[in-house]
Amino acid sequence: MDEPQALAAFSALAQEHRLRLVRALVKAGPEGRASGALADAVGVSAATVSHHLKELSHSGLVASRREGRSIIYSAAFPALAGLIDFLMRDCCQSRPEVCAPAVAALSACDCPTGDIAHA
Repeated sequence: MDEPQALAAFSALAQEHRLRLVRALVKAGPEGRASGALADAVGVSAATVSHHLKELSHSGLVASRREGRSIIYSAAFPALAGLIDFLMRDCCQSRPEVCAPAVAALSACDCPTGDIAHA
């Protein structure tokens, strides 16, 4: 991820409903969720969720796929990983203890391994 992409991602996340949507989608995992369920989870109208999902999709943080008559949204895990990498890329300056809390936080994730991207 380069700086313009990171700026677009941070700009998209700098709104409370969008941040809540991304967190709900991360929690949902690669299976994702339909927009109606996301509206309920975040506590906003379907129209509002649609607007925010569009912004998150443009930033590359959310992917969508059609399942029957529904559109299922999921976190774009490679893009989120790229954002974390962008922040942490030059971490530590040969002092790994500086990055230890971030590494521990990511290591605590009980996510399944393998390809989880729908992007």
